[in-house]
This record gives sequence, structure tokens and C-alpha cells, in this order.
Amino acid sequence: MRLTVSLPHPAMTNPPDPLDPLLERWSDTPAPPPRLAAEVWHRIALQENDAPPPVGWWVTIEAWFARPPFVVMFVASCALLGLFLAEVRINRIQHERSQQLARSYLQLIDPLLAVQNKEPRS
Repeated sequence: MRLTVSLPHPAMTNPPDPLDPLLERWSDTPAPPPRLAAEVWHRIALQENDAPPPVGWWVTIEAWFARPPFVVMFVASCALLGLFLAEVRINRIQHERSQQLARSYLQLIDPLLAVQNKEPRS
């Protein structure tokens, strides 16, 4: 007894891939020229000698700010400096207000002190 299997659809053949010839040609790499490495290093040396490194304070600053750790440190330092200056200003304002309150308190307690402060000095 023999079983035969019939496929509902006839076997489909895939069309040839157009990339196959290109891939075959790509795999055949030609040998590099004999002095390729020497020529590459020669071109690199020529380009390094042609362009002198930029000099100046602006280039130095730009090089420093190109480094992320420096940028983070600079921003943190600016924030801390701003907080410090704000604290100094508020401290000065509070000190002046405390002195004014002390003078007002003394004038309330001793009315003669207020009269002495208002007298013209000679």
C-alpha cells in the first residue's frame, strides 16, 4: 500500500535574487596596493603638518567646556556662588533691620535719646 501525498498548490520556484551577483562580486575583493599603509601614513602626516593647531584663549575655553565633567562642575559652582551671594545680601539686609529695630527700641524706652538725635550738632 502506497500513500501519495498531493499538494494543493504546485511547488513554487523563487525568482533569482538580483542581489546575488552583486554579493558574489563584492566577496571578490582585490588585493590592496603594495604601499597602501605607507601612503596612508604619509597623507596623515601631511595633513597634520598643514593645519597648525588653533591657538588662543577662546579655543582653550572651548576645549575646557567640551568636557562634560568640567561643564557640570562649572554649573554647580555658579549655582553655589549665586546661593552664597544671595545669603550675604540677605544677611546684610537683616543686620541693617536689626540695627534699625534696636534704635527704635531705644528711642521708645528713652525719649530723651530721640531729642538728642534730633538736635543739630555743632
